[in-house]
Amino acid sequence: MKVVLGLVGLGIVVFIHELGHFIAAKLSGIGVEVFSLGWGKRLFSVTYKGTEYRLSLLPIGGYCKLQGEDALKHSAETYKPEPGSFYGASPLKRIFVALSGPLSNLLFAFLAFTLVWSIGFTYPTFSNRIILESDYPSGASSRFPATEGGLKTGDEILAIDEAPIRTYRDIQEIVSRNPHKPLTFTYRRNGAIGKTVVTPELNKDTGAGRIGVYAWIDPIVDGVRKDSAAYIAGIKKGDTILKADGEEVPHTLFLLQKLTQARSKPIRLVLQRDGKMIETDLIPHFTDTGVLDTGLTFKPILYTEGSENLAKAFQRGIEETLNTLSDTVRSLALLFKGINLSQAVSGPIRITYYVGEIASQGFSKDIATGITSSLSFLSLLSVTLFFMNLLPIPVLDGGLILMFCIEMVLRRRLSPKFVYRYQYLGFIIILSLILLSTMSDVFFLFRR
Repeated sequence: MKVVLGLVGLGIVVFIHELGHFIAAKLSGIGVEVFSLGWGKRLFSVTYKGTEYRLSLLPIGGYCKLQGEDALKHSAETYKPEPGSFYGASPLKRIFVALSGPLSNLLFAFLAFTLVWSIGFTYPTFSNRIILESDYPSGASSRFPATEGGLKTGDEILAIDEAPIRTYRDIQEIVSRNPHKPLTFTYRRNGAIGKTVVTPELNKDTGAGRIGVYAWIDPIVDGVRKDSAAYIAGIKKGDTILKADGEEVPHTLFLLQKLTQARSKPIRLVLQRDGKMIETDLIPHFTDTGVLDTGLTFKPILYTEGSENLAKAFQRGIEETLNTLSDTVRSLALLFKGINLSQAVSGPIRITYYVGEIASQGFSKDIATGITSSLSFLSLLSVTLFFMNLLPIPVLDGGLILMFCIEMVLRRRLSPKFVYRYQYLGFIIILSLILLSTMSDVFFLFRR
């Protein structure tokens, strides 16, 4: 089901992109030979005003085949543009058609974000209280910016650079967007308010900023997987884990550390259930790769953003679209700062996985959550597709726009031979990127 939802979601984004090209071509008087919903074998088609409208087998987006678009592949030496064909149109019309695909994605993102804010949404997160990674080191990093900045486990983060912090998700969003930028943290510790400056470092596996903190999660059980170690120990949803081998359990990270250190030794737990104290022994279980697997999930905070009126929702839609575009541009710049491309760059397989994962988790809660979470992620994909397609790489829309702008400056058509070679170079570049990202995706799935 996740794969199906992922393919449908990715297909919507691609279809909207191709629809933009289609509408612009029709408005410009450029012939459209085929406009297909889906790819692969034709299931049904009808021809209307010179365009064949198809329904194809694979529901992965669609495509728009413009008149004369493929002619260069067969006769680059002798090709002469025909009236009504793509290359027969003026450079300005061709720029309009090429630009309309990415702009359609940007418009979709704006409308989807607006709809999400007009509906309202709920998301799981944790409180604004933190745990220092340096107190529970995993060995994944040798630097802890939060510790260097003077923060301590148990601090409540009230603001970052004067932006109010409500939840742990707020901390993540600001820190991830600002690697190497000094940030002023306002915190509460033992009732007193303090301030300090923390400079996030760049996490080269994700391309995001990190300061070395975890969320403070209260040890309240939200779920127990059947046949897991916790299930066998008799732990139930709603239980609060108070003690482990006689020591108080302030948060889940403390509990997980105790279980990891115990290895196969039983841990005596004191639970609170319906106002009563219960004791039980939990025998830690580890996977084949040595990862602790208790079968427990812990209760998050469900934070709700209420529905906005239309004017406010439009404003939020614009803000979210611009913020996402800014993040996309910043992410591209990070590619040249030594990040781990195999970890940080996602290809079509991983994107499909993420879309399906987010949609299935959302719909497992309720329809509204499924719709809003799916729309939010598809909006992010749409903004990314808008920006990436406008890069001046041959074959991409941005590469075509650059070529047509050169024609306008020179006031003459570029030779068909040059155009063909230009596009062929772009094809090689894009194919190489797809192969690289697909290999990265395969390794990603093997690690899941």
